[in-house]
Amino acid sequence: MYRETTTAAWRKASFCNGASACVEVAPLADGTIAVRDSKEQDGPVLVFTPSEWAAFTAGVREGEFDLAALVAGA
Repeated sequence: MYRETTTAAWRKASFCNGASACVEVAPLADGTIAVRDSKEQDGPVLVFTPSEWAAFTAGVREGEFDLAALVAGA
């Protein structure tokens, strides 16, 4: 399904401090959350439902995607 992302209010994490190589996130009109690479603004966009986004951000906060956790799970 195509979602309009060209007019979305994209924002970067505060940790980017103006860098160009960041991840950008935007809430979309249908309630989903879009994610893209700031270096490729016309490139692919990942779209998450609110529950998928909540699960992902919870995993980030809990260290689920830290390199040590990923290597240990291999």
